[in-house]
Amino acid sequence: QVQLVESGGGSVQAGGSLRLSCVASGYTDTRGCMGWFRQFPEQGLEWVSRINGGGETTYYAGSVKGRFTISRDNSKNILFLQMNNLKPEDTALYYCAAASGSWCAGRTGRTDFDYWGQGTRVTVSS
Repeated sequence: QVQLVESGGGSVQAGGSLRLSCVASGYTDTRGCMGWFRQFPEQGLEWVSRINGGGETTYYAGSVKGRFTISRDNSKNILFLQMNNLKPEDTALYYCAAASGSWCAGRTGRTDFDYWGQGTRVTVSS
């Protein structure tokens, strides 16, 4: 049974930084595509970033490009999201997601990923 557990969320002021982590257990496909999504209050899920199985290729939504960095440690089955220069509009519940396949191109929707964490909340005040 695959389990994804996020941590690292919290409350920061605008301009601050947070580092989210996602520990994957039971995820045998350690070379699978993984990603981060976020959900704003009373809104749908928004794709934030994803990374291919080997960690060489990364993708970012335009709203976070240049501020967020995704990375992974396959030896420990951990996915990271370094978030710098946070803005109030980054306030959301952040989810970690994992796919069964290693390819990442085009994976931006809920149905593109097979496993999901419970989320970690990020609050950015102005």
